[in-house]
Amino acid sequence: MTDERLFPIRPASAEDYAGLAALELAADAVFEQFGIWPLPQTQPLPLPHTPDFTDAAAVLVAGRPPVGFARLDLVGAVPHIEQLSVHPAFVRRGLGTALVQACCDWAVSNHHSALTLTTFADVPFNAPFYARLGFTVIDPAALPEPLAALRRHEAEIGLDALGPRVAMRCALPASGPRHTA
Repeated sequence: MTDERLFPIRPASAEDYAGLAALELAADAVFEQFGIWPLPQTQPLPLPHTPDFTDAAAVLVAGRPPVGFARLDLVGAVPHIEQLSVHPAFVRRGLGTALVQACCDWAVSNHHSALTLTTFADVPFNAPFYARLGFTVIDPAALPEPLAALRRHEAEIGLDALGPRVAMRCALPASGPRHTA
């Protein structure tokens, strides 16, 4: 369980964006223990760097200052968790689960019936984590074209060379799923 008083989940503010690149880099370093490091970037992220989040459907953060964040994009017309990062000093406190729940809530409040993501299949805090939260693997032959295009792009930038990847989907009831850690 998270303590919402310590780590409130909220929409990111302009002031939050400057620290998100460093937070993502710290969170991604955990992949080294799985032989997946460094992760390729679609664009270089020199530090200090302020990512451009203006094209994101939503950016949700945990804490003030943020110790975790989720970026939602629209892939086709479906909300997609493009990035979920929790600083390593704050893992195992339910923040990832709370951020995923906030993404589900955002999707439901914006009249979407599903949420997608792409992730490493065999990393414990990737596909197995999302499966516990109600996401299911999408058969590659059944991927909608926008999600298939994203998977091709991930392969082109070298993500697939680091380990098996999958696309996942979570169907959202009108009220949204309620996950408890």
